[in-house]
Amino acid sequence: MHSFLKNNVFSISIGTSLSKLAGCIRQIFIAAAFGVGITYDAFNYAYIIPGFLLIIIGGINGPLHNAVVAVLTPLNKKNGGIVLTQVSIKLSIILFILAILIYLNSSFLIELLAPNLSSEAKSIASYQLQILTPCIPLSGFIGLSFGALNSQRKFFLSSISPAITSVTTIFFILFSWIFNHENTSSRFFAYTGLLAFATLTGTLIQFVVQISELNKTGFLRLGPTFNLFKDEERRIFKLIIPASISSGLSQINVFIDMFFASSFKGAASGLAYGNFLIQAPLGILSNSLILPLLPKFSKLRSDKDDRGLQKKLISGIEYCFLTAIFLTGFFITFNNQIVQLIFQRGSFDYSAALKVKNILIAYAVGIPFYLYRDLLVRTYYSIEKTNFPFKSSFAGIILNIFFDWFLIGAPIKNFGNLSPYNFGVVGIILSSVIVNFIVSILLSFNLRNENIHLPNLDLLRKISLMSLAAFIDSTFCLTILKTTNNPNSNLGEFLLLIFGSLTFFVIYFFLTKCLKVNRFKVYEKEI
Repeated sequence: MHSFLKNNVFSISIGTSLSKLAGCIRQIFIAAAFGVGITYDAFNYAYIIPGFLLIIIGGINGPLHNAVVAVLTPLNKKNGGIVLTQVSIKLSIILFILAILIYLNSSFLIELLAPNLSSEAKSIASYQLQILTPCIPLSGFIGLSFGALNSQRKFFLSSISPAITSVTTIFFILFSWIFNHENTSSRFFAYTGLLAFATLTGTLIQFVVQISELNKTGFLRLGPTFNLFKDEERRIFKLIIPASISSGLSQINVFIDMFFASSFKGAASGLAYGNFLIQAPLGILSNSLILPLLPKFSKLRSDKDDRGLQKKLISGIEYCFLTAIFLTGFFITFNNQIVQLIFQRGSFDYSAALKVKNILIAYAVGIPFYLYRDLLVRTYYSIEKTNFPFKSSFAGIILNIFFDWFLIGAPIKNFGNLSPYNFGVVGIILSSVIVNFIVSILLSFNLRNENIHLPNLDLLRKISLMSLAAFIDSTFCLTILKTTNNPNSNLGEFLLLIFGSLTFFVIYFFLTKCLKVNRFKVYEKEI
């Protein structure tokens, strides 16, 4: 592997790992301080819109990031800086106007997103949303700066940057605890806006850090340059708009889930904790397995080597299911130890732990379908076939609305529930599992129209054997856990989880090797 690629992968891996660690510690502090109470429930609704823009527009690998990398990479720093400045100013004006509209209509938006929340929770969420609105114009610049820095091969700051908000939140919670402990007569800083102010402050710090770094690279170009590089500017906006719509379709499902979750007390908090536990390893897995394949797919398609592309895709599918099914079995087996060790302290009591454990199991079931859908969608985009993924994403939204409604009892106002199947908040997660499964099947079969033929029966056989290996492994480990005395300390829980994880991994690796569905090699000459 070329030394340049090695250095970039190392920088991205270190930065991403540190960001995930900071995010994990942040969630531990939030759990201890707020549990699954009304404040954190309300914050999750308040953060939906700003978070959507921060992820879609301001996130790494988001539409802005990808568009800027594509356009700025061939340009020198001076010209790239001019283009970046022009786009930044125009986009910031648009997002600033949007932020004002959201601020003025915060109560209406919360009512729209969470109609079944209590009036107190709605009031808190509306207040928090107003605090968070400055994050909206900042998201545009953050996304642009990510792309600009990456176009200059500065990957570490982009990877570590999300940790800034996590660290800021940790300090806010720590300061609140210290201040309230020393001032028992005052409840200053222990109020409903703490998480919102922490998030806003972290975003501002991230903004300042990235401005400073852009200035060092020579990308900040202020001056009368609005008539220059109009073509490059148009290219960026031309790439942003369709990509934002496509990315936004998947995020709309989050809105839908939260809409139905508002019927259940503490559901938003529980979903946030469970989703975090899943997304942390899943994000690393997705980046390490899928992202390296995409440039290869693009090159093979441009070379008109459909057979080579097909072979690479089949190999990628096998590795994705091999690792995803392992994660599913792991979370189902050790859900109790994971939730207790990471969250169960302070305000996060036994009842909160029980709720999150059930949510975690439901999320775990959907990991293989989530990862497979992610691989297929990115495959379509890498070969520049975006029409069908767009249509399937739209169909997924319609299906998600139906299954969310049906799996929580199919409630009709003034008529009660039409369906006998009311799985509560777990039903909302199972809805996403079903939708991802259906969309994955559609995407998989449609590949034939792109001259990519998957051996579906052979893949199904291998996936079944992987699932069998995970089932045997999980059954064995659960039996051992039942015969083991529960440790009375966090250290004991940690050691039990480490030992159990190693045992689970070794057994799964051995079984999949014996069943001949594991082609992973410990030592490989090239990656």
